[in-house]
Amino acid sequence: MSKVHPLARDAVKAIVPYASARSSMSGGAVWLNANENALAPAYQLDDTFNRYPSCQPKAVIDGYAAYAGLAAEQVLVSRGADEGIELLIRSFCEPKQDSITICPPTYGMYAISAESNQTPVNKVLLKDNERLDLPGIFATSPKLVFICSPNNPTGDLIPREDIIAVLEHFTDQALVVVDEAYIEFAPEASVVSLLSRYPHLVILRTLSKAFGLAGLRCGFTLAAPEIINALKKMIAPYPIAEPVAQIAAQALSPAGIAQMQQSVATINALRDDFITLAASLPGIDKVWPSNANYVLLQVSDAAACVNALIAEDILIRNQSSQLGLSQVVRVSIGSPAEMQRLAGAMQRYFQPNQRETA
Repeated sequence: MSKVHPLARDAVKAIVPYASARSSMSGGAVWLNANENALAPAYQLDDTFNRYPSCQPKAVIDGYAAYAGLAAEQVLVSRGADEGIELLIRSFCEPKQDSITICPPTYGMYAISAESNQTPVNKVLLKDNERLDLPGIFATSPKLVFICSPNNPTGDLIPREDIIAVLEHFTDQALVVVDEAYIEFAPEASVVSLLSRYPHLVILRTLSKAFGLAGLRCGFTLAAPEIINALKKMIAPYPIAEPVAQIAAQALSPAGIAQMQQSVATINALRDDFITLAASLPGIDKVWPSNANYVLLQVSDAAACVNALIAEDILIRNQSSQLGLSQVVRVSIGSPAEMQRLAGAMQRYFQPNQRETA
């Protein structure tokens, strides 16, 4: 870890930062380690960048509200869903007093954002890496409960009845935050319709995954107006750059949404084909069913598998450090050509004595 200035807060010195795919790995010709959408769209920009942008650009807010079926007052746009996580913790958790509850294995930024705000983290492991441990969650007293569905890195959907059970248990005591970063790959599983019934429900969304705009860093928080108003007090004056706002508005147009849905259909088909291939290979002990644009694999030696693919200029991600997981790798779904190249590399690694069939 890099040396930190001695005047930094103790909480900052103690934090182990999130190791993003881009920061922890470099090189490679085929990037299948960051859950990005390889089927990237193209958009146009105008050149009016001499003025500060709106804090909450109307075209973006209205576009996402229409897409999600909500009122504009229920939508906040931020620098990725990561800023939404940060804003929720800073807005609702008193440092050293309140806590959050998370359900590993899951997205690492919930815990890191809490630690940066000196907010304790209750960790209640998923049962069989799939279902919520409801008694365990109910035994905590958090201000925020984070549930990721589809879950990263497993790709599982958290059952709707489990989420409702958490909402019914925590009424006035906590906000229940459902991270739907990958929901476009399984839209029928969204809990956005529950917002009208549960005013303490919060939903996180992003343009990074299905919309193919990871480089844009544009996310959304969906919640009751009172929650959105609290977050607006904490957000930066100009969180969304003008080019980001312009591209986001185009992505949320009818044409942009149709393009996204076509991309999702292609990725889902490629994912299902990859799952079939992976399940047939000796040395892969488990293939998680996925509802996202990635697949988690249990292998005998995760580091060796990652290194073997690096040797073929292909990057995947070792997720064995995740609480509740061991010897697993996560493979993002790439373009058709990239997936064909991956299939050949994996067959050479897992079936070295058999003729390649891909």
